[in-house]
Amino acid sequence: MYKLVLMRHGESVWNAENRFTGWADVDLTEAGKLQALCAGQLLKKEGYEFDVSYSSMLKRAIRTLWIVLDTMDIMYTPTHLSWRLNERHYGQLQGLNKAKTATEFGEDKVLIWRRSYDIAPDSLSVDDERHPRFDSRYKNIISNLLPSSECLKDTVNRVVPFWNDNILQAIKNGKNILIVAHGNSLRALIMHIGDISDKDIMSLNIPTGQPMICELNEKFKLTGYHYLGNPSDIEVAISAIASQGKK
Repeated sequence: MYKLVLMRHGESVWNAENRFTGWADVDLTEAGKLQALCAGQLLKKEGYEFDVSYSSMLKRAIRTLWIVLDTMDIMYTPTHLSWRLNERHYGQLQGLNKAKTATEFGEDKVLIWRRSYDIAPDSLSVDDERHPRFDSRYKNIISNLLPSSECLKDTVNRVVPFWNDNILQAIKNGKNILIVAHGNSLRALIMHIGDISDKDIMSLNIPTGQPMICELNEKFKLTGYHYLGNPSDIEVAISAIASQGKK
């Protein structure tokens, strides 16, 4: 059996404001930094060690990873950043308040935008200053790969190749791995390694700043997972995420 540690970044400024974030590069709140600190303390207490770590190219994930590794006193751990681990791109929804959007368009519509497998929000114009083609961190990425909006299916389609070509190979080589990413990029990965249906994945909500310990079988498929944090606190956090798109 293999183990893989996944973690959604700590609470971001836009998480706290209940806004669609996507590829917008917002930072952690003080509470989010504390979540990362506590996660690092918990991982160290439980005896976890990492040979390699992975993160998206967004600062809320990168900073979370830095804090975790610093707290564990293993900042020398090789780290790889990839846009393929970025959050799902929310198109024209980025920056909008989820509750206000639910009031305007209805909770069912917002649920579709948040959780549908194959329905994406309206796209950004390629001339919109928020489009990732204007962001220098993506200057070496082929422009037609950069999204203007995504559904979960699109996110799966960019996460899985990175899993197959990079992370999976490291696991096969016996490396202990930590991935710090985002709610939807982690859902995409879990959907793939867990063979979860597009219907069932809708109900998976991942709390911020909580280490998720995944167990993989000899075929590198997910057989189960659990969080290291306090179970009652985890349940409260999951419920809060599930209700974000309500009026």
